[in-house]
Amino acid sequence: MSTTGLILASLFFLFGLTGTFIPALPGAPLIFLGMLIYGYFDGFVHLNWTFYLLQGLAVIIVFLLDYLAGVWGVKRYGGSKIAVWGSIIGSIIGLIFLGPLGIILGPFLGAIAGEILMKKSAEQALRSGWGTVIGFLGGLMMKLTVEIAMIIWFFMVVL
Repeated sequence: MSTTGLILASLFFLFGLTGTFIPALPGAPLIFLGMLIYGYFDGFVHLNWTFYLLQGLAVIIVFLLDYLAGVWGVKRYGGSKIAVWGSIIGSIIGLIFLGPLGIILGPFLGAIAGEILMKKSAEQALRSGWGTVIGFLGGLMMKLTVEIAMIIWFFMVVL
């Protein structure tokens, strides 16, 4: 076990978990990078290719959860395809112009705008917007669960 590698990996894990809540930091990739750094310092003795392959799949799952959770929320609350696209576009615009607050407000307002463009009622537009918030929060919890499982598995293998 490499103490230096373990310290560096742990720092990357902390930054990665922080990245789950702050969009400027790519959460799961930072966690994966921490594992690669540990492997380098350890001479890849404890962590084999199967470990890295499965951890890489976990990173892909986190990205899918991030995307699909918002879409699921809009659809679950009766939103149209235009509302889904509005939430996606809104999340991009929200991040650019509103920073971290744009993570929630952008998709919310985008879904509402999409429904208004489809001439849906204000009530339906708000339901679709609310669906993006529910989807975001659900996705956040699922991402956090996967990332914590990645870290736990790492420590189970190396300690």
